Amino acid sequence: MKKLLGIFGIFLFVFVLTALLSDRFLESYNLENLIRRTALLGILAVGVAFVIITGGIDLSIGSVVCLVGCGVPWLLVKQSCPLPWALALAVIVSLAVGLLHGLLIAKLKLQPFVVTLCGLLMYRGITRGFTGDQTQGFGTEYKGLRQLATAEVPLPFVEGFGIPAPCLFLIVVAVLASIFLNQTIYGRYLLAMGQNEEAARYSGIRTDRMVILAYVICSLTAGLGGILFALDVNSAQPGSFGNFYELHAIAAAVLGGCSLRGGSGTIMGVIFGAGLIQVLRNMITLVDFIPSHIEYAVIGAVILCGVMTDETVKRIVRRRLFSK
Repeated sequence: MKKLLGIFGIFLFVFVLTALLSDRFLESYNLENLIRRTALLGILAVGVAFVIITGGIDLSIGSVVCLVGCGVPWLLVKQSCPLPWALALAVIVSLAVGLLHGLLIAKLKLQPFVVTLCGLLMYRGITRGFTGDQTQGFGTEYKGLRQLATAEVPLPFVEGFGIPAPCLFLIVVAVLASIFLNQTIYGRYLLAMGQNEEAARYSGIRTDRMVILAYVICSLTAGLGGILFALDVNSAQPGSFGNFYELHAIAAAVLGGCSLRGGSGTIMGVIFGAGLIQVLRNMITLVDFIPSHIEYAVIGAVILCGVMTDETVKRIVRRRLFSK
């Protein structure tokens, strides 16, 4: 709870500071776009949180977003594939990616960093191959489908105000993830495994299955995010679409309280972390005296601060425990 209050406090501080520094920040168009981008990033961050909780990492998220985000319009527009089949293939590919990662890490005992780094390179290369490195999009077709990412959903009992459609997807993903993590035995297995994998294995937990499950969840949310990102922008260039999305998602999860050592994390904290990342990016864009080209330096520094804070807090807790 303390971590959750902490990240919410930081988010609120940065939000107010940005509003004071830029008159454009509180404009309805900017806020709507900010909420939409936060929801899209939040979906990716919730998925990677499961991997981080197990003590792993997934660097391939951006390339999976690219693979699915370019693959769906390529199937629909270029190959005239029926919509149900294109969406089904997107789910199957996302599932297969997560399953492959999980098997290589759990069964062959390969390092998550190496496996997912290879995935980062492979999936983008595959996408550039089957698309001919050409920009993919839905054009003027599939307007109804694009409403899944671009529509504004009116709120009941609130006149003239709505939320971007991706927020509904984030709410569903976050509620399901929270229930799974906090209310099911498998969620407790994931947390226990992240705290001490060897002890979890000796206690009877099938840790290999938990690792595989975590990477499957991560890839499925990346696939969903890829579809929504593509529907939102309607233009996906295989060479750049999804670049650094894994950085943003991991940063959101770490800022939201997920320890890179594993064993801790909350879904609500991850969502606040995603909001903080997007507000920081928005601040860099809108505030005139902050150079826009230092965005990645700021996000990198934020991740470093989050990791340092997490490690410091853990050391303090350990010292207090040993001093008793």
